Amino acid sequence: MGLGPRRLGAAVLIIGIAIVCAAAGLFASGALSGSPSASASHHTHHTPRVAAPAPSTTTTTTTVQATPPPPPIPPQPASTLLAATHGDIPGFAAPGAPAPDRTVPGSWFGYPSILPVVATEPGWLDVRLAQRPNGSTTWVQQSDVTLSTTPYSLVVDLGTDHLVVFQNGSPILNFAAGVGAADDPTPTGNYFMTMLYPPPGPGYGPFVLVTSDHSDSIADWENSGDAIIGIHGPITSYDDSLIGSTGARISHGCIRLHDADLAQLRMIPAGTPIEVIA
Repeated sequence: MGLGPRRLGAAVLIIGIAIVCAAAGLFASGALSGSPSASASHHTHHTPRVAAPAPSTTTTTTTVQATPPPPPIPPQPASTLLAATHGDIPGFAAPGAPAPDRTVPGSWFGYPSILPVVATEPGWLDVRLAQRPNGSTTWVQQSDVTLSTTPYSLVVDLGTDHLVVFQNGSPILNFAAGVGAADDPTPTGNYFMTMLYPPPGPGYGPFVLVTSDHSDSIADWENSGDAIIGIHGPITSYDDSLIGSTGARISHGCIRLHDADLAQLRMIPAGTPIEVIA
């Protein structure tokens, strides 16, 4: 029996998320050595009675360059306007353009398109898209969508390896996170949560928050057609310990949280903005 369109989309999404959620497998080691191995021996001998020159003293001052603190998190909106499309709708390069230049899909992997609004003109809305390239937006007619709002926003801070949840513009939760390692970093920019998805396998936690962020270093994985950044559980107990209370750079781009922390994000609705900062 073949898979129907919705089922096929779900299968592809699972594969697409799986690659960017796999462990990066980075390890570090180091050693400190250099203590003296023996003390100097002392000998007695006769010397002529002449004045010895005063020993010279050299003072070396080492300046330790302090690591600058990460920049502050940008102010977050008290609320964000969301646009749920009425099925597939036309997208325009500018308000009032004579013809659409794209089609905004009414669903993505079987889930309805609920898109954050980034700008408005009378009768028109500039919405963020879930598809590549990262950061894509388009103008849609207001009559083609149903509007709502979300009081939440998420910030993934790669400078501190933490995820911060805001409500009405104020921080309410702050979680240590596993983020992308150097080879496959988590792309910075402005995105949104597209859907709350069932976990594709053990270790992903109670669910996955699928984002509109796509890996810059991985274009395709096993013919899935994409590599999507998700927010999910730690995958393994070892990774969970690496995340600890400070966060770690251990993934292929996905954001990993302790299961108990992830469970607190169930109230985040589709369309909620996500900002990834360096």
